[in-house]
Amino acid sequence: MTQHSTGPASGSVRSAHTARTAAAGRTDWWRDAVIYQVYPRSFADSDGDGMGDLPGVKDRLPHLRRLGVDAVWLSPFYSSPQADAGYDVADYRAVDPVFGTLADAEELVRRAHALGLRVIVDIVPNHCSDRHAWFRQALAQGPGSALRERFHFRPGRGPGGELPPNDWESVFGGPAWTRTTDPDGTPGDWYLHLFAPEQPDFDWEHPAVRAEFRSVLRFWLDLGVDGFRVDVAHGLVKAAGLPDVGHAEQVKLLGAAPVPYFDQDGVHEIYRDWRVLLDGYPGERIAVAEAWTPTVERSALYLRPDELHQAFNFAYLTTRWDAAALRAVIDRSLEAMDSVAAPATWVLSNHDVVRHTTRLADGDPARGLRRARAATLLMLALPGSAYLYQGEELGLPEVTDLPAEVRQDPAFFRGSGQEGTRDGCRVPLPWSGTRPPFGFGPADGGPSWLPQPADWGDLTVEAQEGDPASTLELYRAALALRKAHPALGAGRCVQWLAAPEGVLAFRRTAGGTAGAEGGAESVVVTVNLTGRPVTVPCPGTAVLSSLKSRVPAADSAGSGSDVVLPPDSTIWWAA
Repeated sequence: MTQHSTGPASGSVRSAHTARTAAAGRTDWWRDAVIYQVYPRSFADSDGDGMGDLPGVKDRLPHLRRLGVDAVWLSPFYSSPQADAGYDVADYRAVDPVFGTLADAEELVRRAHALGLRVIVDIVPNHCSDRHAWFRQALAQGPGSALRERFHFRPGRGPGGELPPNDWESVFGGPAWTRTTDPDGTPGDWYLHLFAPEQPDFDWEHPAVRAEFRSVLRFWLDLGVDGFRVDVAHGLVKAAGLPDVGHAEQVKLLGAAPVPYFDQDGVHEIYRDWRVLLDGYPGERIAVAEAWTPTVERSALYLRPDELHQAFNFAYLTTRWDAAALRAVIDRSLEAMDSVAAPATWVLSNHDVVRHTTRLADGDPARGLRRARAATLLMLALPGSAYLYQGEELGLPEVTDLPAEVRQDPAFFRGSGQEGTRDGCRVPLPWSGTRPPFGFGPADGGPSWLPQPADWGDLTVEAQEGDPASTLELYRAALALRKAHPALGAGRCVQWLAAPEGVLAFRRTAGGTAGAEGGAESVVVTVNLTGRPVTVPCPGTAVLSSLKSRVPAADSAGSGSDVVLPPDSTIWWAA
């Protein structure tokens, strides 16, 4: 019945990794961890100002503990003018007052650890804020300032230098260069910003930049965090000479073709240095790369045993709801990651993309939720680590009708870049009640910083609590079973089984071998990605389904008898 097996490599990389892990007595907790992304400004508001904050996150940690995740990843909360929701950092060692204080951050870490949750924080090394002390001094001191060498300042082209130094475009739209004004009021050099003009890029060839970020990493590790999500991990090093790309609409190339400002080989030296620092701390501290690369094989290079620990699997996130396409990306991901002894990661949503409940809907919200639930069970059954984005456990849809006057995504206000759709996935969470702000803040507080839809009352945590058909309870059940069953999450093997067209079927076995302790020795996963019922031989006893109702005849079907898989559904079977 087996068609194909994607399993562990037997090469020296895997053997060396296993030997080192055993010798060090490590748990490698991150290899199969479920990590929950918290976008602090939209998670929970403790003081009623309409903006989420660190005390709000701390108070809601029991929700994450009950959900069953292993770690919390916090998007930036550093001191910032908030030109790009905190990804424009003015001080990497300070908490922005809108989110609280450094003492709040310390207390959050302590409370999370007391609940058995690890804490990962964002680090933003590609660029800072134009309010960062280095950049402000570089502008004030003018041409010749030694501080300018820590950024990419260049003279312009053309008569009088009125044209940008090259043709690079900002990911947010428009040119990636902004011209400065010298202290005497005359037009000056240009500086590079691959994102907003308020986010000047560091020059990582300068030793002071490298030393500063080693210090920043140590600061937060000493505070107790368990690791870092590395923003724009692929962008730190630019091609020598900053050559032209040669054509416009460069944002369409990102993650699809080489460009001289992303995924340069020089980044790997930086991460080898960081790995030495991380390994010097107890408790298995980790770093996760946000690395948009042309192939999963290029992403794997960031995860060689002496570099970073994980990288987000954007190839999987962007794959359409199609059986053949998903099988192909799963195979390629497992093979690429195994070649460097790293775990695969799986993710469906984050703070930068349309929520998958809407993305998979093809215009039909009911279909979108059905597919989202099925996609979640597929993802959580795969070997490796899974990332959840806040609110997906509630089945939240993308908010697509935000009025222009409340929008804050900088890409929304610039042409030719990203579509500016990121506000819709950042709308604050609904916790309780029947009208906005749905318990996001205290009862006497103001409205949330982005307005919530008035019809979210049925999607709150309070409304879904205890309802076996709710998306929240599906996530809780799936994560509990994933943690308890040795065949789920851990390991590296997916054993594909014969299945009709449009259906994925695979077996997960504990450690890649039969006879695992703790219940059934293996789990079979079936995913019907078609819009019609499909009949298949029953592979065992159904233990969890993405459907809101029971699987017809699945509980009583015997092995070998037929069972009908409803459209857009995933079922876990004890086999």
